[in-house]
Amino acid sequence: MELRVLRYFLAVAREESISAAAESLHMSQPTLSRQLRDLEEELGKQLIIRGNRKIGLTDEGRLLQKRAQEMIELAEKTQSEISKSDDLISGDIYIGGGETEGMRIVAKTIRKLQSDYPNIHIHLFSGNVTDILEKLDKGLLDFGILVNPPSITNYNFINLPFRDVTGLLMRKDSPLATRDTVKPEDLNDIPILASRNVTARRRISAWLGRDFDTLNIVATFNLIFNAALLVEEGIGCAICLDKLVRLSEKSPLCFRPFEPKLEASLCIVWKKNQVFSKASEKFKVYLTATQKPSIITT
Repeated sequence: MELRVLRYFLAVAREESISAAAESLHMSQPTLSRQLRDLEEELGKQLIIRGNRKIGLTDEGRLLQKRAQEMIELAEKTQSEISKSDDLISGDIYIGGGETEGMRIVAKTIRKLQSDYPNIHIHLFSGNVTDILEKLDKGLLDFGILVNPPSITNYNFINLPFRDVTGLLMRKDSPLATRDTVKPEDLNDIPILASRNVTARRRISAWLGRDFDTLNIVATFNLIFNAALLVEEGIGCAICLDKLVRLSEKSPLCFRPFEPKLEASLCIVWKKNQVFSKASEKFKVYLTATQKPSIITT
């Protein structure tokens, strides 16, 4: 498969129309149609469902759409890294991470790095542990910031000097808002919004002393921002990390930490035997020098 043809395919998937895609690509519709048929013959699968008004994708087409985007992103990233001047440290650094106040450590490192090397550009991706590790494995990310990471023996990593505090985000008119902390028994029967992160659920199960699924879970979320809106509307209370939602005197929400305290560690990881660009190597050096963390390369 040629990257050029994959770009054609992605244009058709985006436009949902061969004629509109041909126009955006500045090529004739018959030429584009022929390229798509050749791609389907090469793969031995139908990729496109041709309708009267717009086209759709088969299951194989949707899979190719995802993989093609990843392949093109990786190709562009590689081309950018190789083509940069040897005399000037510049380029792009791709960092993925979950929601954590500990990202401030990374932000401070980025500020100092860009002050010294203004031609370095940072690209952030937000996602859960599974998302981050998948993109690291595919080479789409240089670094991943993981909260309370699972076994990461396939990666080198730096433990960062920060620990997130887990607790309950709630409305200020909630009965639990009058307390300083939230205990396991306080969660009995109240409506809960919970992260879909499996590792986080296991930690909370251990803290509860019972299975996580025994909670009255009324909604799940990936990132806390939208979940906080549901909390504001009185849907329930959200189990999350502290300082992810900006609270003030005017905010209708408040946060109460768990008791006994439940904390999460933080680390930054990268693939073993990773060949870094000069920009990415500088980031790692700056992060290590600034924070003086322990580097573990098992």
